[in-house]
This record gives sequence, C-alpha cells and structure tokens, in this order.
Amino acid sequence: MSDPVTARIAQNPRFKELVHERTRFGWILTGAMLVVYFGFIGLIAFDKALLATKVGSATTSLGLILGVAVIVFAFILTGIYVQRANGRFDALTAELNRDLAR
Repeated sequence: MSDPVTARIAQNPRFKELVHERTRFGWILTGAMLVVYFGFIGLIAFDKALLATKVGSATTSLGLILGVAVIVFAFILTGIYVQRANGRFDALTAELNRDLAR
C-alpha cells in the first residue's frame, strides 16, 4: 500500500465497515448454500430410498423435487445478495465516496 490514496481508503472506517459487512454476509450466504447442497448430496449418499419416493404423479420423485429446490434456493440467495448489494452496500459505498471527496 505505497499509494497514499489506497492507504487513505484502507484506513477509512466506512471502508472497513463495508468490507466487514460484505464479507460476513457473503459467508452467511455461502454457509446456507453449503448446508442445502451437502444436505442434498448426503441424502443421495445415505437415503436413496427416500429420494426415490414417488410424489404426486407416477413420474415425479422426491429427489427430483429436492434437486430443483436446491437450484431455486441458489437463485433466491443470489436475489437476496443483489438486494443487499443494491441497498446497504451501495449506501455504504456512497458514504465512503462522500468521505473521500472531502
């Protein structure tokens, strides 16, 4: 960090808050996705009979529904992140820019 502008940004409390919040939120979403994904993989590995259970029509199994649910869950998490990024993170970035403009 020999560049004085970079050092000034890195030492700004708003920048530190932004980095901390984004990192924490990213890890929370990552943990949620890992639990859902590895839970599904665990079911595949240890309870194939449960996933083979027919639901509704004769061609739909619980495994198919849960597999689609894992994909939908990933899209939902993406939407949650985008909403937070466009709201809270953009607000923190704007505050940081105002601080640095002074």
